[in-house]
Amino acid sequence: MDFETLQNIKKRYENVVHVRQALNSHGALVQDSEYEKQIVICAGTGCTSSGSRKLADQIDTVLAENNLTDKVLVVKTGCFGLCALGPVVLVYPEGVFYSQVTPESMDIILNKHIIGGEVCTDLLYEDTVSPEGKVLPLQDTDFYKKQKRVALRNCGVIDPEKIEEYIATDGYQALYKALTEMTPEDVIDTIKASGLRGRGGGGFPTGLKWSFAAREENGTKYVACNADEGDPGAFMDRSILEGDPHVIIEAMALAAYAIGANHGFVYVRAEYPIAVQRLQIAIDQARRDGFLGKDIFGTGFDYDMEIRLGAGAFVCGEETALITSIEGNRGEPRPRPPFPAVKGLFGKPTVLNNVETYSNVPQIILKGAEWFSSMGTEGGRGTKVFAIGGKVKNVGLVEVPMGITLGEIVNEIGGGVPNGKKFKAAQTGGPSGGCIPASQMDVAIDFDNLVKLGSMMGSGGLIVLDEDTCMVDIAKFYLDFTVDESCGKCTPCRIGTKRLYEILEKITSGNGELSDLDTIEELSKQMQTSSLCALGQTASNPVVSTLKHFRDEYLAHIVDKRCPAGVCKDLLQYSIIEDKCIGCTACARKCPVSCISGEVKKPHVIDQSKCIKCGACMDACKFSAVVRG
Repeated sequence: MDFETLQNIKKRYENVVHVRQALNSHGALVQDSEYEKQIVICAGTGCTSSGSRKLADQIDTVLAENNLTDKVLVVKTGCFGLCALGPVVLVYPEGVFYSQVTPESMDIILNKHIIGGEVCTDLLYEDTVSPEGKVLPLQDTDFYKKQKRVALRNCGVIDPEKIEEYIATDGYQALYKALTEMTPEDVIDTIKASGLRGRGGGGFPTGLKWSFAAREENGTKYVACNADEGDPGAFMDRSILEGDPHVIIEAMALAAYAIGANHGFVYVRAEYPIAVQRLQIAIDQARRDGFLGKDIFGTGFDYDMEIRLGAGAFVCGEETALITSIEGNRGEPRPRPPFPAVKGLFGKPTVLNNVETYSNVPQIILKGAEWFSSMGTEGGRGTKVFAIGGKVKNVGLVEVPMGITLGEIVNEIGGGVPNGKKFKAAQTGGPSGGCIPASQMDVAIDFDNLVKLGSMMGSGGLIVLDEDTCMVDIAKFYLDFTVDESCGKCTPCRIGTKRLYEILEKITSGNGELSDLDTIEELSKQMQTSSLCALGQTASNPVVSTLKHFRDEYLAHIVDKRCPAGVCKDLLQYSIIEDKCIGCTACARKCPVSCISGEVKKPHVIDQSKCIKCGACMDACKFSAVVRG
């Protein structure tokens, strides 16, 4: 494809897409001259699992029955971010946001709003409706107003299966600019100056990594994308691939041009079928239209790419294990150095970044290094995408400038902890990260500050924990995960994770000793310094950080044989408060092992030797007479 054709496609589709860009631009809603209305429905994994495909079919049927298919455009996009409210449907040009849409409510929306022209206020996302019933812009809600969408700029906006809509949002303009106006060195210098750091782990400077591969004198080089998102609770990369797959193609082509490579691999989890399907569609379209293949834009630059499916091993998120897996071998890490930039895929220099890192690249090339570096902090330039989960109202996907505080994310964007519970901590960085206590809610979040707190940025999972969470149990949960996911190649990780887990199991079962805490700290240091790859080196982080910030809970488990949160079953004890018990027998009737005795209208007692600590008695009591301690 030549540049003139690219521009013509952009002009043809940009007005259609611009109608949906108000969310990202904070601009005024505009009317599309081609369609009277646009119905935008989330077709990402979250909304698809809750029935959005059936809703899309329902919409198509009703529009056809009413001869509206030429007047109303139906757009299946990627994730909007508010995953807890799925399925979600937006209607433009009004820009209204319908949440938790069912087939029944969809029927009302179609008949009353699309056909009748009246917004169904009672079905809208509650934060977009004022107490007076006025409809507010989605971008002004607490969830969105502090976000800055760069990596997610097209997610929830464009149809990811139409290359024309990507082009309409400046797609492939950066590639054309680089190939016709910039040298490979210029591209690398721009990425360096932007301050972009890797979004998939420790935050290594992206431009510096590219420069290492570029200076290697080798006729064959590769670029690779890590889409093997394995952290529990993380779904950032999946959502970008589902909502904006062409950005990865363009970014990897830019990286290939910068280092002198001609072939790329995207290593993506096989458990991401929608992401894989849309990425393959995008690759086929890009190849068809000349953005992949020979002589791109007539510049003599050749580049093509392919998908490799991962087998679901967490260790393959480590760069050398991922490379080994792409080569067709068992996914195990290799000693470094040499680093992949020197000796990577098939022994050749290789640049490897994750999906989110790549998704920033085209915008940096188009808008310049200063534009990107103006966002964020010294310890982290630009924005970061977080998958917020756990005990928080607004579970979903957010993109915020580096430097925002944990409190802003949890209490403002996340909507706070539900059910009147207190915020206790946030787990960042997945199994490789740590827990940040409530006392640190005002600390600016960037790469360096998280490390100082004993955690790490990682890929961006952020799990909110409330007062009912046992921090020892949380550490055990992550250790259990890493024990299963260790590849077993090196002894410190294979044996160390198992031993740490056994100590935590000992503590949560009421058999812990104070000396176990010293053992945990010593073993953790050994693992950090001697494990072969980052999985083993960081596996102890959840334990070390919880021990640092919540040592009193460990002491309660060991000294008092008590779990303050009432989570660890072996340390639980249910009892009945005599003054509150009226002898209604509800608890006794619900007990599955008949360990509660007492006469009607007289206080009951629990036989602790028979109690299995299931909590049925506490659930049955309406007078708060049964307590857990």
